[in-house]
Amino acid sequence: MAGGHPTLTGSQGKVPSQLNLASPPLIEVRNLKLWYQLQQHKRRSIKEVLLSPRKGLAQVHWALNGVNFQCHEGEALGIVGHNGAGKSTLCLVLAGILTPDSGTVQVRGEVTPLLNFGAGFNRELSGRANAYLYASFLGIPHRVVDRRLDDIIAFSELGNFIDQPMRSYSAGMKARLGFSVASILDPKIMILDESLAPGDLVFKAKSRARMMEMIQHSQLLIVVSHSCALLRQICTHCLWLDHGRTRLFGEAPQVLDAYEKAMGGEEILDLDES
Repeated sequence: MAGGHPTLTGSQGKVPSQLNLASPPLIEVRNLKLWYQLQQHKRRSIKEVLLSPRKGLAQVHWALNGVNFQCHEGEALGIVGHNGAGKSTLCLVLAGILTPDSGTVQVRGEVTPLLNFGAGFNRELSGRANAYLYASFLGIPHRVVDRRLDDIIAFSELGNFIDQPMRSYSAGMKARLGFSVASILDPKIMILDESLAPGDLVFKAKSRARMMEMIQHSQLLIVVSHSCALLRQICTHCLWLDHGRTRLFGEAPQVLDAYEKAMGGEEILDLDES
C-alpha cells in the first residue's frame, strides 16, 4: 500500500493486502515507562521533619508503566481508557514532546500532533498574526500560510474578527482558529484528540468532516476518543490503557467489545484527561 486509508469502515472493511505489514512498523513501543513526582502538601511538625527529613516528601505516579504496541502503515489506532489512564501522556511521548523514563519508542516518519489547538497564541496580536504564529508552532512554512490564509479565515468563520486582538476572542473562537490553521496540514503520522473538535454543533460537524479528510491522506492515524462508535468506524486496532498499563491491544472490534463490557456499555465523557 502506498499510504492513506482507502476505506473508513472499520477493521472489518480493511483487506489484509491494504496494510503494509512487510515493512518495519511506523511506530514501535517497547516497555514504555514514564513517571511523575507528586508533592505532598500535608503539614508536618518540626519534630517529624527533624526525625524523618525525607519521609513523605514526594510520591511517584506512574503515568505509563510497561506499555507495548506497534503500528504499521495503513493502520488506524484508537486509544481508549478511563480519565487519567495515560492516553494523552502517551500521545505526547509519541509526538516527542515528553521523554520516557525507560523503554524505547521508535517513530519512523514525521508526526503531526493535533492535541492542543491554539497553544502559543499571543493575546495582544490579531487573529491573522496568530494564524502565522500558530502555524510556525506546528512547523507549517510561512509561504504555505500565505497561500492558504483565505481558506483558514473562511473555515474559522471569524469574519472581521480575524483582525481583532486575540484578547477579544472567546475560548471557542480561539479553538476554531487553531483548528483551522492545523487543518491545512498534510500529515503522514497523525495523532489527534477527537474531543477537540471545537465550536457549536454545526462547526463540530464541519471539523469532524475535515478530520476525516486528513485521515484519508495520512499513512498512520492515532486517535484518542471515548466514542466507541467512532473508533469502530475508522480504526483497525485499539489500545486500552488502564492506570498507565496496557489492558488490551489488538484488532479494534475485540478490544472495543471488551472495553464496552467493562464500562457497562457506556461511553465516558472525557472531562479530565491526563
